[in-house]
Amino acid sequence: MVVLILIAAYLLGSLPFGYLMSKLFLKTDIRNHGSGNIGATNVLRVAGWRAALPVFLLDLLKGFFAVILAKAVSDLSAVYLAAGFLAMIGHSFPVFLKFKGGKAAATAIGVLAALSGWALLILALCAVGIVYFTRYVSLGSIIGSILVPVIFLILGYDWQYVLFGVATALLVVYRHRENIDRLRKGTESKFGQKA
Repeated sequence: MVVLILIAAYLLGSLPFGYLMSKLFLKTDIRNHGSGNIGATNVLRVAGWRAALPVFLLDLLKGFFAVILAKAVSDLSAVYLAAGFLAMIGHSFPVFLKFKGGKAAATAIGVLAALSGWALLILALCAVGIVYFTRYVSLGSIIGSILVPVIFLILGYDWQYVLFGVATALLVVYRHRENIDRLRKGTESKFGQKA
């Protein structure tokens, strides 16, 4: 049963809502516009809030429900932490799009929402502050992800949560490596900037 839940978590994470919403409502492939990413930030850049907000919420809910489903069948933290991480892996490397997906930030937020409300609140305040002052969503995602294991450690969670936080940080930073290069060069798009 646990194996099936973990497979389901990956498949749930693999649902490419940015791609599906752009095809359904915009009659285009979001991967051919802006940064080419299927995530909500690129949808916002290309199509505005009305298209981006549902994508963000759906990507978030993938991570949230992956953890909730795992918690329903197991009380082992290792199982639902793995389910959350596999949902992020699915979003980043979706089987339905030849393993070329998003950057896992919104899905990670959903996972954190199911794991710890306090950790999510602290992280959200930090990330939103970074985005507000710098106007770089990518920078908020990168620094926010790096803070995940630190926040779990400060809040007294056990080593499994901290390890999950480290894995999350590595995944999100790796998926943002092109953004890091653009930030370094000063060519990264700012929040609200149209593609």
